[in-house]
Amino acid sequence: MDTGYILWLFAVSLGASALGGMLGMASGIFIVPILTVFGHLDIHIAVGASIVSVIACSCGSAAPFLRGRLTNVRLAIVLETATTLGALSGVMMSGLIPVPVLYFIFAVILMLSAQQMLARRSDPVAATASIDPRSAWLCLDSRYPDHALGREIEYRVHRIGLGMSLMYCAGLISALLGIGSGVLKIPAMDTALRLPIKVSSATSNFMIGVTAAASAGAYFARGEIVTAIAAPVALGSVVGAIIGARVLMRVASDKLRVLFVVVLAVLVVQMLLEAWGVRLFGASA
Repeated sequence: MDTGYILWLFAVSLGASALGGMLGMASGIFIVPILTVFGHLDIHIAVGASIVSVIACSCGSAAPFLRGRLTNVRLAIVLETATTLGALSGVMMSGLIPVPVLYFIFAVILMLSAQQMLARRSDPVAATASIDPRSAWLCLDSRYPDHALGREIEYRVHRIGLGMSLMYCAGLISALLGIGSGVLKIPAMDTALRLPIKVSSATSNFMIGVTAAASAGAYFARGEIVTAIAAPVALGSVVGAIIGARVLMRVASDKLRVLFVVVLAVLVVQMLLEAWGVRLFGASA
């Protein structure tokens, strides 16, 4: 493998992880198509490298988010139980639902998520919000410093039961489609739990590393994690994740929300094309 290709892998993973880390999404949703279409890699090798990048991205951005008090660790642990159960259910249901139907359902869910996120233009403040008894019992309410506003924002977690149900669905769909669930977790946390978008992104980023680590062993055992590919991807992911975390802590919430909706719109188009059997750039993966 020549130096130019290694540098290209590093640059691609850096950019994808910076965007993914900032939005709280698994960078694999960007890396896998790029590696298969433009890098001409086998889909299984690309997914193996992607899993490594997701773990690196989550670990790389965890420290800045935790120092910045953006990650709600208690909430992440509670929600991850539902996501994991959903993922296990998805594995057992794999093959029962036609893939084109899944892509179409996923596209509809993303469109509804984008609409809900656009409709909600501001983040809630705890002083004007009602208390959810279950969230209060679990001590999920918290606060975070918003550098863009120059003050601390208090927030309360709402409808934890609904949030758990949506997290289960996110894990289920992500397992059935083989994609990261961050793209579904953030709209769920934003619209159902009524979290500030920055908290949703940071908490989702903390969660995706746990999910990816669970499947990394299986890919490694099958020989689908190639060190020569995964190493530059992981290194670029760490650098990109740190950059993404710093941008997230400084960018205004409204701008972050608009950027996430734009990414959702692009993914909707991609999922609809997949549902209709249309593959861009002649990709075979």
